[in-house]
Amino acid sequence: MANKRDLKKQIRYICGEVAFECIMTREFVEGVDPKVLNDLVIKIADLQQHSLKNATFSFDKAPRDFESKHDYHKAASAYFHNAYKVFYAEFNKQLQAIVTELNEAIPAAQREINKKIAQA
Repeated sequence: MANKRDLKKQIRYICGEVAFECIMTREFVEGVDPKVLNDLVIKIADLQQHSLKNATFSFDKAPRDFESKHDYHKAASAYFHNAYKVFYAEFNKQLQAIVTELNEAIPAAQREINKKIAQA
């Protein structure tokens, strides 16, 4: 990720697209429970808000805590790499749970139609 602004844009885009899919499914697929899809949209909004709030990390060490600036930069880089790795894993885990719920809300007949369309 180039910077935090791009990360936040990506979070907004992903959450917006999944929410859009929920809304389109609710409006155009027959046999789905609209309450389930409305709850999913709320979960997506919560995920987006939580992720945007927690997308900022700060390294709690100072350069004077290390023998050289090189060691400081190496430790800071490792810290941020690990922090964003955990952040992405948690975001993807929650997003996958939401997508799974969305797929379960779609009737089986519609899922089969979607699979045929995707294979074509």
